[in-house]
Amino acid sequence: MATTKSAVNRSDKPRAKAAASKLACLVLAAGKGTRMNSNRVKVLHPLLGAPLVAYAVDRAHELGAAPVVAVLGHDRAAVEHALVQRYGAGAIAVVEQAEQLGTGHAVKLGLAALRGFHGTVLILYGDVPLLTRAILRALCDRSRKTGALAVLTTRPADATGYGRMVRDPRGRVVAIVEHKDATVEQRAIAEVNAGIYAAPADFLRAAVRRLRADNAQGEYYLTDIVPVAARSIGVQTVAADPTSVAGINDRRQLVAAEAVLRKRLIERFAAHATFRDPASTVIEPDVTIGRDVEIGRHVSLRGRTSIGAGTRIDDGVILTDTVVGAGVEVKPYTVASAAVIGDGCKIGPFAHLRPGTVLAADVHVGNFVETKKARLGRGSKANHLTYLGDAEVGEKVNIGAGTITCNYNGYEKRITVIADGAFIGSDSQLVAPVRIGRRAVVAAGATIVNDVPDGHLALSRVVQTIVPGYADKLARRYASPKPAQTEPKRSR
Repeated sequence: MATTKSAVNRSDKPRAKAAASKLACLVLAAGKGTRMNSNRVKVLHPLLGAPLVAYAVDRAHELGAAPVVAVLGHDRAAVEHALVQRYGAGAIAVVEQAEQLGTGHAVKLGLAALRGFHGTVLILYGDVPLLTRAILRALCDRSRKTGALAVLTTRPADATGYGRMVRDPRGRVVAIVEHKDATVEQRAIAEVNAGIYAAPADFLRAAVRRLRADNAQGEYYLTDIVPVAARSIGVQTVAADPTSVAGINDRRQLVAAEAVLRKRLIERFAAHATFRDPASTVIEPDVTIGRDVEIGRHVSLRGRTSIGAGTRIDDGVILTDTVVGAGVEVKPYTVASAAVIGDGCKIGPFAHLRPGTVLAADVHVGNFVETKKARLGRGSKANHLTYLGDAEVGEKVNIGAGTITCNYNGYEKRITVIADGAFIGSDSQLVAPVRIGRRAVVAAGATIVNDVPDGHLALSRVVQTIVPGYADKLARRYASPKPAQTEPKRSR
């Protein structure tokens, strides 16, 4: 057997946690995924905004599993980095399977991270994203209540490639035979192994130590623990629909899985929210939607976006990690990321709210307005063609069309403050750092480089010049006949 390197967090704290928990989880995610035809390892391919491996980890967390151990192999550093980014440092224990010698080998390595744990171990895969919490809870409960090895089974339309569930005349499972090793009679069995198990930790430790690689693949099959269980603790099965247990092996299957997940997520909210075109709507798993929300066509709600009650999200809107209050109107083709939109706001169309934008209640941010690290107080309005970056805007401020905060000098970002009730005329440039006082007025076309006191008017314009009769003079100039052009003389 090849040597392996362990990257397990071996502090006392995870072991104490494992000893206290009744459920632990091993996530097997060491494979490369050759059929993805990608430089990226398979379990890092995104599915509705999250890497594939995250779906197994999320289900384990939902069931209360602790610890969760990821068995990684190909591009281990990148996968571990993705897990740290999503769950935090130390949240997931990691074991490296440097050479992929089969699922039984992977489980044996993973169990090394569960020293002192004597509860139930759930075994999942990093490329099976459609498992539901309910079916996994049923599997774990079956093992916990009976003390047996519990196996998830299914009946696909085409069983090619799946291990067959072999039962005795009394219907008891006695073995799982891999497709490549199965006889013609065994390949006719419709019930197949989905590859998901729950078992007592002590049984697993003893069983994987006995595995041998005497099969067509020369690997240590986890399925070989089934006859061991049949002769000792017994084998229980839980049936699942084929879609829920489908693995991802290529990009077509990835896209198909995303379609299934999208439909499930929309159905979760369809009882209390209206989707004008569910087929074109994308909702990621961490999104929440309140009552009486209306979602238009070609809308994407990503990350941890939340939508308050009674809000309308119109066509083409893309929201990422954005909090939207109640009774908001988000007009077509608005884009927002890491923003907060207060109750009753009107946003768009074609608005762009960049990270750090915080809008209080009843704010209007209109067409072709961009905000970045900008806070707008209650009732303020910027309805047209405006850029507000690194700005603190008070309540009931009116910002005219074409206004920009000049927040960057090439080296650092600086703050613009616009106090309550100020009026900013169209086509104004506010050169930060600068403060516009309460109820101050900035005249249209002004470039403001100094603070404007409360209630004052600020303007900066070239003196206007009037030329009487200019239009008539211009018309006569272009209406008068042009002099004939003579042919230039030729030199002789």
